[in-house]
Amino acid sequence: MTVTESASAAPVRRPAAAPAPAPARRLPSLRTVVVAAGAYLVAFVFLFPYLVMILTALRPQEELREATFLPSAFAWSNFTNFWTGGLVQNLGVTLQVAAGSTVLVLLVALPAAYYTARHDFRGRTAFLILVLITQMFQPTAMLVGIYREFYQFGLVDSVWALILVNGGFNLAFAVWILNAYFSSIPRELEEAAFIDGNGRFGALFRVTLPLAMPGVVTALIFTFIAAWNEFVVALTLTTTPANQPLTVALNSFIGQYQVDWQNLFAGSVIATIPVIILFALIERKVVGGLTAGSIK
Repeated sequence: MTVTESASAAPVRRPAAAPAPAPARRLPSLRTVVVAAGAYLVAFVFLFPYLVMILTALRPQEELREATFLPSAFAWSNFTNFWTGGLVQNLGVTLQVAAGSTVLVLLVALPAAYYTARHDFRGRTAFLILVLITQMFQPTAMLVGIYREFYQFGLVDSVWALILVNGGFNLAFAVWILNAYFSSIPRELEEAAFIDGNGRFGALFRVTLPLAMPGVVTALIFTFIAAWNEFVVALTLTTTPANQPLTVALNSFIGQYQVDWQNLFAGSVIATIPVIILFALIERKVVGGLTAGSIK
C-alpha cells in the first residue's frame, strides 16, 4: 500500500458541530402569576394560625400578653415538659385508638364495598342509603346511649371502647368512597385474572386492590384523622387520666381561672406532627381517591 492509498483510507475528521443555543426562557403568563399568588395567599392564611401556635408555645410566661410577634427568648422547656409530664402515655393511647379504628374500618368496609360494587343484589340501593343515613347521626347526640351500652359490657375507661365507637362512626364514609372506587374499575380486568387461573380472592388481591389503593388510602387517612381528633366521646368514656387520649389530656391545661397556654400549644403542636407526616406521605393517593368516579 502506497502512502497515497493509506492517506486516503484514513477517516476524515469533521469539525464538531456547535452546540445548539438554549431556548429562551419564557416568562410566565399573567394568569399563571395570578393563580400562583392566590395559591400562596391561601396557603399563608391556612398556615398562619399554626405559626402563631408554634411561637406561642415557645413564648415565656411573662411575655404572653405582650404585643410582639416574636418572643425575646425561646422557651424550649414548654416542649420538654410534654415528655416529662406524662403526656407521652396519652399520645400512645391516641395512636392506639386511631390505628385500631382505621384497621377495623378497613377490615369491614373493604368486603362490604367490594360486594356492593360487584353484585347487583336486591336491596343494594337501600343498603347503601342506610349506610349513608348512619353518617348523619352525630356521636354527641348519642352519648347517653353509648355510655350505657359500654357500661353494661364493662368497656368503660378502655381503649377498645374508643376504637369501636370511632370505627363505627367512620365506617359509612369508608364504604361509600371504596364502593365508588371499586365501581370505577372495569370488571374485565378481574375476568382476565380468572382466565389466568386466579380465583375470586386472587383476582381481588392481585388486580383489584392494587388498582383501588388510592381509594383505600383515602379511607385510611380520613378515618385516622377523625379518630385522632375525636374529643367528646373520649371525654365521656374515659375517666382515668392514663387511659385518656391526647385530646382529652390537653384539656387539663384549661383551668377554671387560668389557661396554661404554653404547654397547651406545645402539646397541640406535637399532636399535629404525626398527622402532617402521614398526610404528606400519601397526599397524591388521597387526591386520586377523592376524584374516583369523576372521570369515566
